[in-house]
Amino acid sequence: MNFDTYLAYHKSIVDKNPEDLPLPYSKPDYYNYTKLNWSRSNRWLKKAKLSEEVIQLMSEIREPQQWIIITEPWCGDAAHSVPFLHLMSQLNPLITVDYELRDAKPFRINDYLTRNGKSIPKLIIRDTAGNDLATWGPRPEARQKIYDELMAITADVETTKTALQNGYNEDAGKEVQKEIASLLKRVAYKNKI
Repeated sequence: MNFDTYLAYHKSIVDKNPEDLPLPYSKPDYYNYTKLNWSRSNRWLKKAKLSEEVIQLMSEIREPQQWIIITEPWCGDAAHSVPFLHLMSQLNPLITVDYELRDAKPFRINDYLTRNGKSIPKLIIRDTAGNDLATWGPRPEARQKIYDELMAITADVETTKTALQNGYNEDAGKEVQKEIASLLKRVAYKNKI
């Protein structure tokens, strides 16, 4: 699906009553978190500022790329990262993007596990022949470090969500952009040799 279709899918969930939705959205926690993610995603789509480095690197892409973004509306990390990925992809017409749900066919996430888990969002960058050039996800390294530290002390879900949320708000997308910029530099280098 394209980004507009993904947004429409997300909106269709938050516009319904939880009891009218399938699992996991019929669970109040999932439903409420999905509503929060709708607000967070839209805030970034309106207020995100892309760095000059990212803008420059995106303009330097000369070969077509296919980006596959595996996500779900309930994913808090996706609410903060996917809008930036979308905005970046819009800077170059050589980039086509397909959005896939983690929990639906083709279940591509099974080929891109993180520590044996189906963590999302996941970005896969491919060439026109379908070869993987790079992958990224599920969250920036600084957020991953916080997540790992909280998991090591078996922090509760609310503590973990709050810590990650605060980090994303303070960072305002800089880490995601920095890591994608680094990825794009490696892809460009590989294409030159």
